[in-house]
Amino acid sequence: MICASMSIYPHESMKKKFDQLSPNLKKYVIPEASRTGGAEGVSSLVKKSKTPISTFAERALLHCNGGATLQAALWLKKHLEEGGRLVVTIAGALSSFQIGVTLAELIRQGKVHLISATAANHEESYYRYVAHSHYGYIPRYTELTPEQEAELRDAGLRRITDTFLPEDESVRIMEPHLLKMWQAAEKKGERYFPHEYFRRLFAENLIKPDPAANPHDCWTYAAYKKNIPIIIPGFEDSTMGNIFASYTYAGKHRSDSGPVINPNIMKSGLEYFTSLYDWYMETSEEHPIAFLQLGGGIAADFLICVVPSLKHDLKLSKVRDWAGFIEIGSSPMSYGSYSGAGGKEKITWNKLSTTSYYQIIQSDVTVAFPWIAAVLLGL
Repeated sequence: MICASMSIYPHESMKKKFDQLSPNLKKYVIPEASRTGGAEGVSSLVKKSKTPISTFAERALLHCNGGATLQAALWLKKHLEEGGRLVVTIAGALSSFQIGVTLAELIRQGKVHLISATAANHEESYYRYVAHSHYGYIPRYTELTPEQEAELRDAGLRRITDTFLPEDESVRIMEPHLLKMWQAAEKKGERYFPHEYFRRLFAENLIKPDPAANPHDCWTYAAYKKNIPIIIPGFEDSTMGNIFASYTYAGKHRSDSGPVINPNIMKSGLEYFTSLYDWYMETSEEHPIAFLQLGGGIAADFLICVVPSLKHDLKLSKVRDWAGFIEIGSSPMSYGSYSGAGGKEKITWNKLSTTSYYQIIQSDVTVAFPWIAAVLLGL
């Protein structure tokens, strides 16, 4: 925001110094004067604005991770306004940390077009939906003793950092419904993706929102209503994935005579990946696609690899590169971790091109992502 009468370079000496920079360096430099808010204080600007949160962000998120967050948000906003598409990947335990409050609204407003999530994040969105009032918040969780952790365990409360998941009111509520679906699919010779079984919980009204829950805060419900694609690589790496695995096991260590289900009723991660070939090629034919990575891990790397696989494995010559890559995470760039691999490293794997926009925001997702969402939602 610049006053009409203000030059970008209020001091001629600064313009001369900027002009001396090489063209390759200039493209990285934004003159500080072009980002100032004029003579008014931030409170006055916000009070007069129709988008006070975004106005505050533009005035306050100026440097370091704050500045990176704002730059990413503004680029994404322009990308979507120009007809681009956006995929979002979700790692960690963000659903338990109520990421749905912001993500669901982005989905409803057509800002998100595909989601890749860990199986835990996917199912925990449902758990929040059915059992919200049974969750608890533990802000001083670092002070818990091992004995107190065991007390939570014995009460069926599974801690995830500063909250706990109530197993009996969430997992065990949904398990019987899913078991019936799995058994029916086996009987009929049908096969579905993990998220397709889960979506039937909504479609067939098999579950109800907890009285204290706001259904609008459930990102899986929003995705179901908008019918946007969901990718769940590594379904087995989740509570319900473990439960499904136990129902398929008929080995010598099985101690009961319960049902044994054919594992082939569950479509695999391989089939998720091949479905991405079609989705990416068909979508990118008309729209550039941006990549917003919340955390790291399998949900992100699984999805981003579709582009190099189309190029190298299917040997297609006309594959549109990812338009941009934005990562929010706190992993340092070291020791070979995927979460800590910067955007430029992905160029060497052909996951990104030299022309792809990229921005790394080294921050907690629960801090940075709401700011990006606010800008995209025009708040």
